[in-house]
Amino acid sequence: MYLKKVAQNINSNKNLKKIDSNAILVLQNGLFFKGVGLGFQGIATGEVCFNTSITGYQEIISDPSYAEQIINFTFPHIGNVGSNKEDLESDKVWTRGVIINTEITDPSNYRSLKHLDQWLKHNKIIGITGIDTRNLTNFIRDKGAPKGTISFLKSGKFNIKRLLKTTQKWSGIKNLDLAKKVTTKKNYVWKNFKTWKKGEGFSKNKKNSLHVVAIDYGIKKNILRYFSDFNCKVTIVSCKTSAENILNLKPNGIFLSNGPGDPAATGKYAIPIIRRFIKDNLPVFGICLGHQLLGLALGAKTKKMNLGHRGANHPVKNLVKGNVEITSQNHGFEIVKENLPKNIQVTHQSLFDNSIEGIKLKSKPVFSVQYHPESNPGPQDSVYLFEEFIKCMKKYAKKKRY
Repeated sequence: MYLKKVAQNINSNKNLKKIDSNAILVLQNGLFFKGVGLGFQGIATGEVCFNTSITGYQEIISDPSYAEQIINFTFPHIGNVGSNKEDLESDKVWTRGVIINTEITDPSNYRSLKHLDQWLKHNKIIGITGIDTRNLTNFIRDKGAPKGTISFLKSGKFNIKRLLKTTQKWSGIKNLDLAKKVTTKKNYVWKNFKTWKKGEGFSKNKKNSLHVVAIDYGIKKNILRYFSDFNCKVTIVSCKTSAENILNLKPNGIFLSNGPGDPAATGKYAIPIIRRFIKDNLPVFGICLGHQLLGLALGAKTKKMNLGHRGANHPVKNLVKGNVEITSQNHGFEIVKENLPKNIQVTHQSLFDNSIEGIKLKSKPVFSVQYHPESNPGPQDSVYLFEEFIKCMKKYAKKKRY
C-alpha cells in the first residue's frame, strides 16, 4: 500500500489561499485530500458517501440514517443559508463528518440563527472544505463508497500513516446493527407537531383519529409531522420493543422507520417482531431501513450497494400507476431482485439503476418504499403513500368494530 496525494482545488479559492491546510481526508486505499477544517476539531472515521441534493443540508446532516458516515456534498454552496432550530430530523446528530467544496460565506436567509460552522461545532461534527469534491465523487462512483478518516487539527501536522491505519482497521458498515445505537432509549408519544408552514411554523394536531406505533430504527421527525398532518397519534418505541408490548398499545397500524446500518444485522431481532404484525393482519408501512426489514420479514434478501442512493433528485417509476416520482433518497443497502418470494409485488423501481424502490404484500395491507416520501429534504411527489397507509388503517379499524 502506498500513499498518493491528489491535486487539490484549495488554491482555486482566493479566501483559502491565506490559510494553511489544517485538515485532511484519508481514504482506505491511501488516497488523501488536504483542505481547511471546519466545525469540531478532532478525528472521525466512517464510510465516505456523496449526496447530490442542492438544498436541505441541515436535514441531511441531522438524519440518523447517516450514522457512521461522512457526507461528501456535490453541491458547492453548502452552508449559505445557515442553520435554524426547525430543520432538524433528530435531537442528536449521528453523522461522523462532512466534506464541502467551497468556504462557507456568511449565511443569507431570514430563518438563519447560526452559521453552519458554529452549528457543526455545537454538534461535534468534523468537517473539511476546500477540496476537489468532484474528484472525490468520481472516485466513489468508480470504486464504491470507501472507508475514510477526517482529521482537523489547528497545527496542520498529520501522521498520515497512522490515519490510514485507523481507516483500514475500521470494520465498515456491512454487518453493523446501528439501529440499536440511534433508537430512542425511552418510548414516548409524539407531541403532535405538524409539518412546518411559512408564516405559521409548526402548528399542532388537535385530532387523534388513528393510532400509529412507529418502531424507531433511526426515525426522522418529519415522518412524525406528516402523521400529525393526517390526524394520527404516534407512539414511538425502541427498535427492540417486543411485538407483545407493541400490540398492547392497541395500534391501528405499524410504521417501520428509516435508519442506518445493515438490515441483515438489525433483522436478527426485527424480523420476528414484524412477522407477528403481518400474521395479525395489521397495516404495516415501511420507509428505507423499514422497507429493507419488511423485505427480509417476507423472505427476500438484502445486499450492500456499491454506491447507494443519496440525493433529492432521484427518479422512481410507480409500476402500479405508471407515473414517475422525483424522490429524496438516502440508503446504502437494497432488496435483492433475484428470487423474490411470490407473495411480494414490486411497486416502484429506480430509473437510475432499476433497483427495487417499493414493494407490497399481495394479500395484506403491508407495503414499503426505499425512498423518503416525507420530503425533508426534497420534493413532495410521494406524500400520497401516507394517505394510502391512512386508508389501510381506517379499513382495519372498521373491520375491528364489526
